[in-house]
Amino acid sequence: MQAEEPIWLTAQQIEALRVTLSRNISKEGHFFVRTFPDKPVTKKPAETRMGKGKGPVEKWVAVVKRGRVICEVDGIDEVSARALLRQASYKLPIKTKFVKKGNEFFAS
Repeated sequence: MQAEEPIWLTAQQIEALRVTLSRNISKEGHFFVRTFPDKPVTKKPAETRMGKGKGPVEKWVAVVKRGRVICEVDGIDEVSARALLRQASYKLPIKTKFVKKGNEFFAS
């Protein structure tokens, strides 16, 4: 699956993608999530005066640029891979496309 838009994917969105893939893939297939949330996003509490430093970490995000492969699927046929990645793409707030590389299937 490949991203068609730039976005910050949150850790919760990536986990929802992973759970969907793990529940729907057969015993023969494997999947690989290629993004990791390694950027902390901070936020100050509401109605707080300016100054006094930076706020605490609110969430972790993964910076995904256009064209980045988000996840890969291996070990299943193309029809099943397309159906699986279509279900997984519903969990993400961006447009994605199915790309094929050699005998492996990638999803972003």
